[in-house]
Amino acid sequence: MTGKPKKILVLDGIGGVPLARDLCAAFSTLGIATAYLDCLAQKRRPLHGIRAAYAKALNRQSDRDGFSLLPKLVEKDLEALLERESPSHILVVGFAYKFYHPASLRKLADKAGAALLLYDTDSCNLYSRRREFIHFVENELPAYDLIFSFSKVTTRFFRESRKLNAVFLPFGARPLNAIARDAKTLDVLFVGTCDLRRIFLIEGIRDHVTIYGNRWQRNFPLISGALRSRITDRAVWGDELYRLLGESKILLNITRSDFFGAETGVNLRIFEALAAGCFLLTDHCDELAELFSVGKEIETYRSSAELAAKVDHYLNNPDARLAIARKGHAAFLDAHTWEARIRGSLIPALDGLQ
Repeated sequence: MTGKPKKILVLDGIGGVPLARDLCAAFSTLGIATAYLDCLAQKRRPLHGIRAAYAKALNRQSDRDGFSLLPKLVEKDLEALLERESPSHILVVGFAYKFYHPASLRKLADKAGAALLLYDTDSCNLYSRRREFIHFVENELPAYDLIFSFSKVTTRFFRESRKLNAVFLPFGARPLNAIARDAKTLDVLFVGTCDLRRIFLIEGIRDHVTIYGNRWQRNFPLISGALRSRITDRAVWGDELYRLLGESKILLNITRSDFFGAETGVNLRIFEALAAGCFLLTDHCDELAELFSVGKEIETYRSSAELAAKVDHYLNNPDARLAIARKGHAAFLDAHTWEARIRGSLIPALDGLQ
């Protein structure tokens, strides 16, 4: 399929975060017709919980090392949506296997005459879940005509190891007016789920940090009392997130252990922070250094000692910190909005589909 797509149906598999919705807004801004389905918000199969448990038990009897999952949603509902919307492209964001059988999704796309695409945003989160990752790689990925991936590491894996049609598409964010405020009440802000690597790194700056995110309280036995007092154990998104970003002198990004182990660290938080005009301090990876000028548009660290040293340095040198924040925000607006991603990478890749 070639030419500008007349309509894209976005199937959002990660509706708890705004990524797919922001993508839809960017498509609309560029004049591309778009329809949207939040898979998490759809009516589930009747008696899904009972049927899923039964299917899992049967699978364990025949293949104890296999992965079993009964998709949550009814394909007929999706088929009706496809008939109403008549998209030229179906773009799955995140994954589909938890909601639809990939083979069934492929058949529905063929019936609708639509190209089937994936934006891989979460594959690194499956690395520690071996059976589920193998299921994703062997059963879902081959269903797609084209795979976009947030990471060069995963793109190479898909292309070279699995012989799939994959294209590197780093994250972006929706453009904002820089919201960094002059009166800042937070020295260092970290927003994210608890992870052992994150605990170890943050302990070295615990007197300066404020933390928001899930699963911290369950790990309190591993966390010092001083750090526990600086944690709010709940996720934040949207306006509350951007308010916190604006109140922070330093926005700290720490790649999760699975991502870091795969030598990739270009996560969504980086682009959200730069969209908001924050000073960003994140762990170093080669992919990131290819996108931004380190020391001029963002700052990075390679160890807990370097993290502590740079936190101290930039808290005590606000002019240097603000200069980097301004250049980072300008770089984001120039090249890293979702509109820029769509124009520069996504649309040319779609036009190249045969």
